[in-house]
Amino acid sequence: MTTSNGKRRQPSLAQLRAFAAVAEHLHFRDAAAAIGMSQPALSGAVSALEETLGVTLLERTTRKVLLSPAGERLAVRAKAVLDAVGALLEEAEAVRAPFTGVLRLGVIPTVAPYLLPAVLRLVHERYPHLDLQVHEEQTASLIEGLHSGRLDLLLLAVPLGVPGVVELPLFDEDFVLVTPLDHWLGGREGIPREALKELNLLLLDEGHCLRDQALDICREAGRADAPVTTTAAGLSTLVQLVAGGLGCTLLPRTALKLETTRSSQLLTGYFAEPAPSRRVAFAMRAGAARSAEYEELAAALREALRPLPVRVLD
Repeated sequence: MTTSNGKRRQPSLAQLRAFAAVAEHLHFRDAAAAIGMSQPALSGAVSALEETLGVTLLERTTRKVLLSPAGERLAVRAKAVLDAVGALLEEAEAVRAPFTGVLRLGVIPTVAPYLLPAVLRLVHERYPHLDLQVHEEQTASLIEGLHSGRLDLLLLAVPLGVPGVVELPLFDEDFVLVTPLDHWLGGREGIPREALKELNLLLLDEGHCLRDQALDICREAGRADAPVTTTAAGLSTLVQLVAGGLGCTLLPRTALKLETTRSSQLLTGYFAEPAPSRRVAFAMRAGAARSAEYEELAAALREALRPLPVRVLD
């Protein structure tokens, strides 16, 4: 569409944002709620965009909304434009003043309760003008949030092997074996990994990376089957199941103190070197505008974590 002086009309960001929301939700009410716009205003913005571009983007019926063939193609472009504008604003904010504004940090559940006290204390003392917002989610959801721009930085177990994501390793930590009081491995040191082949091992539900890591450790120990009879949604429940005599479990060292002091019916066993372990890192988008800040934050956090039972990665 062109204006009276022959120049091509430009769509507004509001129009693109409205169309992108409808393309994602395929529902006007849900799309309007997602971007904080009234439904009539959203519908009007999409109609105005169609007029500006001279194409039909949506097929509207009484029951549902569908993307037209043109809408399918242009929805990808609209999202790319909005992502680029978001990156521009993020860059401008970072240039104005480092460690200010909002930082949306995503953390996995098997890290959050044990590391967040150190993270929050560090931010409070060293970066008082940083508005840290924490989101606890499973790994797949965190990666999606990072790619979509919903999250800025992740704190989770690596390696991820995800294109477009840069990892900033923080530390390695060993796993220990938590058992009931009467278990033959309870309290022992130098436990061989092969002992895992015979154990009734309790695991977290599917979707937790710690479950996958435990299964990998069992496979490395020579166990072919998946040792799953009982699962739990969190480590606290898992440890209580162990205390009740239902089996054993693997805990990362950072979780040991908090989780095992809640019951007197538990013992801890330590593996022979090299013990099974996991690596925890920050993860950010490649080329993130605030990458220098994230790297500085990672260096500061490594120092703050030295009192914990981990091997800090310099």
